[in-house]
Amino acid sequence: MSSQAVEIEILGRTLKVNCPEGQEAALRAAAADFDNRLQELSQRTKISNPEQLLMFTGLNICSELHKERREFNSNAQSVSDRIGQLAESLDQALQNQPQR
Repeated sequence: MSSQAVEIEILGRTLKVNCPEGQEAALRAAAADFDNRLQELSQRTKISNPEQLLMFTGLNICSELHKERREFNSNAQSVSDRIGQLAESLDQALQNQPQR
């Protein structure tokens, strides 16, 4: 798959980033989300140092990602457990059926 340079803007700086073909809109949306998070953190905390903003925003995103992964894994385990219970119930129901 080939890639192309896509311009994005982060903290008022325009950057060219290589992007796989067909993923340009997703990259631009991710860049806009990231830039919005940086701007919001700057306004909320009054931090103006770009390196600090990038670091804290990156940490916040990683924290959110870890939380989402834990929730996903917990939900996946719950679904798996429930499927196991349903399979056992079906097996028991089938075993209790009179033979024909």
